[in-house]
Amino acid sequence: MKKNNPFIDIIQKKVKIDLVYQDDLVTAFYDLYPKAPIHILIVPNILIPTVNDVKVEHEITLGRLFLVASKIAAKKNINISGYRLIVNCNKNSGQEIYHLHMHLLGGKLLGPLLHQDY
Repeated sequence: MKKNNPFIDIIQKKVKIDLVYQDDLVTAFYDLYPKAPIHILIVPNILIPTVNDVKVEHEITLGRLFLVASKIAAKKNINISGYRLIVNCNKNSGQEIYHLHMHLLGGKLLGPLLHQDY
């Protein structure tokens, strides 16, 4: 697991980045390497490295991730056409930053999540 965590720097506003949303539990911002016209990361303000590290006391924070995703989707006018929420867990899923986060993707037809050649 890498020591540096760019999400903490963003949450604490040590890095200049346009925030899409921030409250006491979660922060949302645009992905630096978007995979869709709208690609926003929603992260808890506390460090939870992976889904495997989720505890009962994180329930409200993780629920907030979904509420914020829904609000952002409506604000970006993709709530009707559709959007995808992705949470990766560990290396084989493609998780690169070990701070649990949700990808909100939309703005185009996204197609299948997995290719048929798996």
